[in-house]
Amino acid sequence: MIKVVLPELGEGITKATVSYWFFKDGEKVSFNDDLVELITDKSTFNLPSPCTGVISEIMYSEGALVNVGQILAVINEE
Repeated sequence: MIKVVLPELGEGITKATVSYWFFKDGEKVSFNDDLVELITDKSTFNLPSPCTGVISEIMYSEGALVNVGQILAVINEE
C-alpha cells in the first residue's frame, strides 16, 4: 500500500487545490501516469503516480484544499 502525499512545494506554498483526478477509485495506474492535477497560487501541475497498482482510495474530491504532507490517495501496489 503506497500513500500518495502532497509534496513540499517550495516558495512558502503550504497548500494546493485538487483540480482534476485522471483516475477513479478501483482503476489501475502505471508508474509515472499523471494521477491528479493540482493548483497553487503560483502554478498548476500534475502529480505522477509513484508506482504501478490500483487506486484503493481517493481522499480528497475535486475542489478540495489540501495541505502539504496530507495523503491524497492510496494505491495498492502490484
